[in-house]
Amino acid sequence: MKLDFSTVNWEEVSTATTDTLTMMLFSVLFTFIIGLPLGVLLYLTGKSNRAAAKPVYAVVSFIVNILRSVPFVILMIAIIPLTRIIIGTSIGVEGTIPPLVIAAAPFFARLVETSLREVDRGVIEAAQAMGASTWQIVRKVLLPEAMPGLIAGTTITAVTLVTYTAMSGMIGGGGLGDLAIRYGYHRYEFEVMIVSIVVMVLLVQVLQWIGDALVRKFTRK
Repeated sequence: MKLDFSTVNWEEVSTATTDTLTMMLFSVLFTFIIGLPLGVLLYLTGKSNRAAAKPVYAVVSFIVNILRSVPFVILMIAIIPLTRIIIGTSIGVEGTIPPLVIAAAPFFARLVETSLREVDRGVIEAAQAMGASTWQIVRKVLLPEAMPGLIAGTTITAVTLVTYTAMSGMIGGGGLGDLAIRYGYHRYEFEVMIVSIVVMVLLVQVLQWIGDALVRKFTRK
């Protein structure tokens, strides 16, 4: 089979790439806004000895586990009514962002919880000995100490969201996934499929490179 990349509509590839970046960036932003406090809540209630904290952790952990266990394509279809209520549509770039956030936020929350658990207990005890409140410990000790792990978790989440945006193309989500399915699969234009794959691979490589650079910057020597 001879490939002819002169038939590729590069304007559509550019538009699809922009749509993928838009979906990924907004999803990462809202995932961070929701997932970070959710992860902190999981950490605080999980390690607390207070009787009231245990039920809170059990409920939140149960909900997080349920959302993490549902495949993204199924989740996206299942919450179409909710997406229409929030955005007004369930297709295109706008209609894809809510399910992306709902799928990624619990995943990121677990990464946040894990990063906070890895903070040196001695640093936390020192802050407690100086009379720091829980909020002060979270803001001035836990989050700064866990910064490399949080950045790594954000990078992993962003890369995962790139793959989710591709899957959203199966039901009209737009972006490179939609382009690859419409042209590469339905019309057998394999050149478009290859270009879409290459662009997504490059995007993931760039995200990982940025994440690794930031982790090195914030890691104490």
